[in-house]
Amino acid sequence: MAENGGTDLDVQFIHSHDPEHPANLICTLCAKFYGLGWVTGTGGGTSIRHGDHIYIAPSGVQKELMKPTDMFVMDFNTKAYLRKPQTHKPSACTPLFLAAFERGAGCCIHTHSQWAVLVTLLVERDSSKDALFEIEELEQIKGIGKGRGKSGNLGYFDRLRIPIIENTAHEEDLRESLEAAIEKYPDSYAVLVRRHGIYVWGDNVHKAKTQCESLDYIFQLAVEMKKLGLPWTK
Repeated sequence: MAENGGTDLDVQFIHSHDPEHPANLICTLCAKFYGLGWVTGTGGGTSIRHGDHIYIAPSGVQKELMKPTDMFVMDFNTKAYLRKPQTHKPSACTPLFLAAFERGAGCCIHTHSQWAVLVTLLVERDSSKDALFEIEELEQIKGIGKGRGKSGNLGYFDRLRIPIIENTAHEEDLRESLEAAIEKYPDSYAVLVRRHGIYVWGDNVHKAKTQCESLDYIFQLAVEMKKLGLPWTK
């Protein structure tokens, strides 16, 4: 199939009145994420796997103003673009989204949350560059899944652990370290990027969104706990 943004491809991939269609849903989600301060200044992004098709928000656009016609569509098996808008660039996050999809995710969200950035700096300052973000005995931890291949969510007394990787000059260069972190910590549904943000995924859009919201709440609370001298773990 030709790689272009032609009308024939629009009809096939992005024209739908269903608000849950990936092309529509990515626009809705990114507008909400903008309101949360997660995708300001064209940063961040969202991708959804729909069968063998991957829908990806473009790079360098104002995420709160996106339209379905802005979406890139990729074949999951061949990694070839089925729809490629000529006025936009493919997302630099694409290799990282693919890393999550290749491990069973149905949706991956990337944010530039200030709270996510701050906890990476606090972990580095108070522990080391090799340390995880760890916290326990918070009710919101129940919003996070137990891990790949496991049913249910974490409990109040479980410890939440999220790996942290170092940032790079170019986003696509993060893939190797992100994949290494996923393999080392297979129960994690997220990877923090120091001084950058976070990647969060889930089996479907609902789970990815729920986990991203829960984690951001936890990160904000963790920053406030540090201000008060309260420990994250026993």
